[in-house]
Amino acid sequence: MRFKLPPVTRNFYFISAAFFLIWMLFIDSNDLLTQLRLKSKQHNLESQKEYYQENIIDLNSNFDDRNNNNEHLEQYAREKYFMKKPTEDLFIVVEEEK
Repeated sequence: MRFKLPPVTRNFYFISAAFFLIWMLFIDSNDLLTQLRLKSKQHNLESQKEYYQENIIDLNSNFDDRNNNNEHLEQYAREKYFMKKPTEDLFIVVEEEK
């Protein structure tokens, strides 16, 4: 009992197209799985880009506000760099980790 292939499968163009399709979908360096991974990575990077652009806008507005307003500049210096006036006492409370 011999298995016969359909005549279309013995066609040179069919074999070439099938080989090319298998090569491009599974073997090539730009195969289907790689393209899907790259698309997912691109989507993640674009969402991170939007997040960081929003943060940059917020930080720039805070920076401009602090540099133009002496009260905010003083508050920032006190909180961030523990600066104080000469007549004040400064107490730093450090919470213990459990």
